[in-house]
Amino acid sequence: MVWGETMVKRICIRLWLVLGAVVWISCGSSDSVKAAKVKVGLVVDVPGIEDQTFNGAAWNGMQTAISRLGVSGSYLVAGQPDDYGKLIETFIKASTDLIITVGFNMGDATAAKAGVHPENKFAIVDLAYDPPLSNVLGLTFATDQAAFLAGYLAAGITRTGKVGTFGGMQIPPVTLFMDGFALGVKQYNQRHQTNVQTIGWDPITQTGLFTGDFVNVDGGRAMGRKLIDLGVDIILPVAGAVGPGAAEVVLESRRVYIIGVDLDWNLVFPEYAEIVLTSVLKDIDVAVFRAIVQVTDGTFAGGTYLGTLANNGVDLAPFHYLDSLVPSDLKLELDVVRAGIIAETIKTRP
Repeated sequence: MVWGETMVKRICIRLWLVLGAVVWISCGSSDSVKAAKVKVGLVVDVPGIEDQTFNGAAWNGMQTAISRLGVSGSYLVAGQPDDYGKLIETFIKASTDLIITVGFNMGDATAAKAGVHPENKFAIVDLAYDPPLSNVLGLTFATDQAAFLAGYLAAGITRTGKVGTFGGMQIPPVTLFMDGFALGVKQYNQRHQTNVQTIGWDPITQTGLFTGDFVNVDGGRAMGRKLIDLGVDIILPVAGAVGPGAAEVVLESRRVYIIGVDLDWNLVFPEYAEIVLTSVLKDIDVAVFRAIVQVTDGTFAGGTYLGTLANNGVDLAPFHYLDSLVPSDLKLELDVVRAGIIAETIKTRP
């Protein structure tokens, strides 16, 4: 087997994230020297990088670039939508080499500034422009693929015959998780002639449960209680910092499990490890890091990156403490479903 340059770079990226600078040297790159002058700015929404999910993942990618590549990195937090353009402009005036905006809601402000400043480089998490912008790299993720696996898993584990999901805001990056989850449940029902219900989202009518933001933890608690009262025993919260509120309620119930999003909640929230069945992983940190690498090595171009099951941009986390809860037959089925999704013989969107 002959490894191409792309494969070698991908392996090196993974090794940098895990093993550190020694491996970086062994991969034989001199980009760390070139990157010393590179400035990167990150614009995130409230609650900032401490959310331990979406924004935190982007900041993790930035920190990796700071430590591995020697870039200069900083972040600014937008308190309200009117701040997006102002904060982007702050980084432009500071001669920032790459400005990364985090979140679908920053799409309009990012496109506007990119149009006025074509000489500047931008990346945006969770949005791709059509047509593509030459100086903006969209970092997107087929989370429906991994969420489909989570829905199939949940349908095979539930004792009540009801699983649930809710979102923070009804925007495409959120509903994409919910679509995949509901359709995964449907796939399990079709294969096993069961009738597991998905409470909280209908992928056909695009209607369901939302708290209205990604900040209010009390909203997560209330939504968690609502779903449990409806008989749900597995919950997928797609709501940023709101999600842990639902995890609190799940932990108190002692009879319900939760599925995390973005990062591996078993590792990020060890206090909930005993009730985290798995997590729908979204490799934001690696995508951010790779965007920065493109600036440091001079290969940056606009367009779209799409993380999928096939390229490890999205995935399902290990079952950790609850591994024994998942029957071996169900694990084998998940492998078959994964292969079908990658081969595009299984549809994960409505």
